[in-house]
Amino acid sequence: MDRHHAVSETGFRSYAEELLRALSAEPSRPAVTTAEGRVISAAEFRDQVHRLGAELADRGVDRGTTVTLLTGNTAEALAARYAANLAGARVVSLYDGMSPPVMARVMESVDCSLLLVDDQRHATARELLTLPGTPRALALGPGDFAEDVLTPAARRPARPMGGRVGPDDDWCIRHTGGTTGIPKGIRMSHGSYRLSLDRWHLDTGTPSRYLACTSLAHLAGIFADMTLLRGGSVVLRHGFEPGDVLAAIQRERITHTWLLPPLLYQLLDHPDLPRTDLSSLRRISYGGTAASPARMRQAAEALGPVLHGLYGQAEAQHITESGPADLEVTGPGGQLTVGRALPDVEIAVRDADGTTLPPGRWGEVQVRSPYVMSGYWKRPDLTAEVLRDGWVHTGDIGYLDEDGYLYIVDRIKDMIVVVGGHVYPAELEELLLSHPAVARCAVFGTRDEESAEHVNAAVVPAPGQRPSLEEIRDFVTARKGRLYAPDALHLVPEIPLTAAGKPDKKLLRARLSG
Repeated sequence: MDRHHAVSETGFRSYAEELLRALSAEPSRPAVTTAEGRVISAAEFRDQVHRLGAELADRGVDRGTTVTLLTGNTAEALAARYAANLAGARVVSLYDGMSPPVMARVMESVDCSLLLVDDQRHATARELLTLPGTPRALALGPGDFAEDVLTPAARRPARPMGGRVGPDDDWCIRHTGGTTGIPKGIRMSHGSYRLSLDRWHLDTGTPSRYLACTSLAHLAGIFADMTLLRGGSVVLRHGFEPGDVLAAIQRERITHTWLLPPLLYQLLDHPDLPRTDLSSLRRISYGGTAASPARMRQAAEALGPVLHGLYGQAEAQHITESGPADLEVTGPGGQLTVGRALPDVEIAVRDADGTTLPPGRWGEVQVRSPYVMSGYWKRPDLTAEVLRDGWVHTGDIGYLDEDGYLYIVDRIKDMIVVVGGHVYPAELEELLLSHPAVARCAVFGTRDEESAEHVNAAVVPAPGQRPSLEEIRDFVTARKGRLYAPDALHLVPEIPLTAAGKPDKKLLRARLSG
């Protein structure tokens, strides 16, 4: 225990410790409402985290170990993350769009020693446990594939624990796409995360009620942390279904939720919207993909002044925010601004030589703040490429106006942002070329009239072959996960090339997306 004691002498308190203190301040308040309708008090939830944290610690979870979560939107998923962090471990979440072979490779790459599985993911866990690279598993509740860790934890006294991590320790590794088959692991430190939660306020009033209807493994989990830290309640849904979300907002008197723009549009188009009482809503945060100006103004008319846009990326966390009034702030061509820098965030737009450009000039968006990543897991080469002199090179092309509003124009990286994550064309092209009916291919993104992005595959068929979209989608889903499955398949006689000999995706997009 000496090294644990040494860490605690720094006086640093992790976000999980602070969150548990907040739960203790009002022990009787509702903390979590499950998708099944069970209301868990702050005291009950706090005690579950303490008990599970002690149980995990006795089973070898310690500072520097990696615990992976295969979980859905459950109270157990939140408790397991807080407990693992409390015990000193870094946490890795497996995303729904990943295929089991990719999940196994991710766990192997981050030296994972324990997999925790809730009742939403038993089938995936059974498949995972047959694959190399999968560590020992424990179930968060009864299960026939692994021991239930909650039962022995429940017999323990609920004693506070903590002081096991310092500000430079990783609280999590988040994964994003890459061309190697194993996604890049982004290391986020306890210090930067604690600071970001302390500095960024949602201003939803007191007490806030946050609806988590998108994956807790993504941004919904961060909003859940903010809510509990500030005395609010988290209401869980297992996934996004527009009618269910509207009903939950009315029934639970929701004050805040987070949505990607395409999901917000589904709410706007749902027949229940006009007869749903949304008067409790104070804030809908949105972001992750480009937003359609016309649709966002429609949303403002239907929902009121509650829309707050966010721009960020895993490497830099939150970068900018736009408020309801900023829907009127547009650039040339009517493009919406993504807002202005959050507190302590510096934004510079620079050209390829590193020269900072004046307002209105396009260049790469670069960010410096206390919230940026520590680096990529075991990839010093990539870290040096993206994180230079404290600045994150985002790979996004944009510009600032005279008032400090940021506009995102395009991406340097050939990445397609879809609901649920990122698709990297090179990865998908490599996979498609292994299909016997595919001779050549090029993958590109298109945007529909609502600015949502879609994955397109242009394929030159092998002689005598004519693959269908369904066949290609099934092939990709089985090997890479449904996130990568193309929305459109274009059978073409040839892939046009640029003068440099690379596939001319601009020309393909112009020809095929009209």
